Amino acid sequence: MPRTKRLVYDDSVYHIMQKGNNGLRICKDDEDFTVLLEYIRKYLCKFKLDIYHYCLMSTHLHLLLKLFSKEELAKFMQGLFQSYRFYYKKKYTYKGYLYQNRYKSKIVSKDEYLSECARYIERNPVRAGIVKSPDEYKWSSCIYYTQGKKDDIITTDPLYYSFGEGQKDRQREYKIYVSTPRPYEDIIDKEFRIR
Repeated sequence: MPRTKRLVYDDSVYHIMQKGNNGLRICKDDEDFTVLLEYIRKYLCKFKLDIYHYCLMSTHLHLLLKLFSKEELAKFMQGLFQSYRFYYKKKYTYKGYLYQNRYKSKIVSKDEYLSECARYIERNPVRAGIVKSPDEYKWSSCIYYTQGKKDDIITTDPLYYSFGEGQKDRQREYKIYVSTPRPYEDIIDKEFRIR
């Protein structure tokens, strides 16, 4: 049966998620996370898109990104996932599929969904029991927004400025916002089949 055609639009925001094949750990150590971030940087230089939020987990990753031209998404994702696959297979002498199917993409069509999606993405390590607070996890955009830590992958989410007048106010209010769980998180995890 043929795959459903992916609907992608110019000037749109997407939540992208990719999982390791059958729960495979696609990032096993700090070097793997670092290399994956390097590939993200590399392909951000080649294709015009903005990443507002991200979270790299050992078995999957999330990106919340803004597309300007719909053609850029497939090229960016192909370059990123192919490059990382070659790195992983060489390092671990792995044979077989690294990723489970093609990546998932969900359009984020309203501003209120954008902030909620960002919170969902950055709360992944908390729901997985890795950290108690989202800003304790170093492989996520959360510390950029809550602590002002430099992150050259991030283009500041325009809605972030609504969290306060000054930088300190925004950091404090965003930390409260992202630290607050929502009942829908388990439903979304099931939709993405993360657990």
